[in-house]
Amino acid sequence: MNGILNRFDAWLKDDGAAALVIREWLVPVEGADGVVFPPTFAGGDGFEGGYNIDVFENDNVCLIDSVGSQANRIEPLFESGEYATLVPQIVVKAGEKRVNLLEAGHRAGDAVVRCTPLQAELRAAFQASQRGDAEPLARIAPTSIVFGAWDSRDTQAKLPRLFASTIRAFGVRKLRRSAQYIPALPYVENQLLPEPADKATADKYAERGFVHVPAAGSHGGVIADGGIRRDASLHLAVLRTLRGGGDRLVLQRYILGLALTALTYQATGYLRQGCHLVADGEKAREFKEVFVNGKRVHTSVTHAEALEYAKAAAEAFGVGKSREVEFVADLVQEDISVGEAKKAKRAAKGKS
Repeated sequence: MNGILNRFDAWLKDDGAAALVIREWLVPVEGADGVVFPPTFAGGDGFEGGYNIDVFENDNVCLIDSVGSQANRIEPLFESGEYATLVPQIVVKAGEKRVNLLEAGHRAGDAVVRCTPLQAELRAAFQASQRGDAEPLARIAPTSIVFGAWDSRDTQAKLPRLFASTIRAFGVRKLRRSAQYIPALPYVENQLLPEPADKATADKYAERGFVHVPAAGSHGGVIADGGIRRDASLHLAVLRTLRGGGDRLVLQRYILGLALTALTYQATGYLRQGCHLVADGEKAREFKEVFVNGKRVHTSVTHAEALEYAKAAAEAFGVGKSREVEFVADLVQEDISVGEAKKAKRAAKGKS
């Protein structure tokens, strides 16, 4: 057991690497010149909406999967199978719905868990983290330490991401697509429906599929001439700042085990309709230790090795207990009132 536990202790020393970085090239299943559909975003703040493409003088970069989206794909890994034993399973029961904390968008800071009997315990854990003690939160929601969390609606505690992953495409050519919906029957022409008397009626026919509906110039995906790359990093320098009420090394090993498991996990390549990515067999995957002085050293940790280490570290730390708690509707109004009071306090402070 000791041989496994101290395997990565060099990364927990102050003179250890600043970060572990994985860089891997991806291609659409159709091939390197296949069309990929990025996510679309609503417009605002000068952004017209649609694909997130940053344009430079002679190049551009298109976001394929954001850091938040990647976290939401990987974190639920710890909900099932042998991974589930590595972290406490906190489930909120709201009526007929059961929500695992690992699926909550804001993790330990999410409203769904804030309005449960865990409210006071989580508040105390966040406050402890603000004082430099991460152990209470590691007993309840350790993945909130790995993937980051912001208790923006209560204590304002911020936990930086230890692990981050993003997928981007380079040198993209943006495509458009058009379509034409053809109804099964010519309802109006066959006098099965009356001619629409006005635009409102015509729109209702179109909405319900009774007339031809053209869709022209909508988003048609992109072709990435410069390739598609996933960049993932584990920030060891941040991990080494973690402290606890007990043995600091035991806590750091536990969080490192979870972070390494996330870093080495091969997330599904199917991101959304029209965006199915696989490894580019023509370009080698890079896995580097990066030091403060800029030195980059090749390293390698398999997912099996990371999982073995995580299990040993979790056993040594003692995983927090799993619980199922009820969502308490009465706490919603209390939570809103607390939020309004804090907003008013900030506004008054700003005026003064």
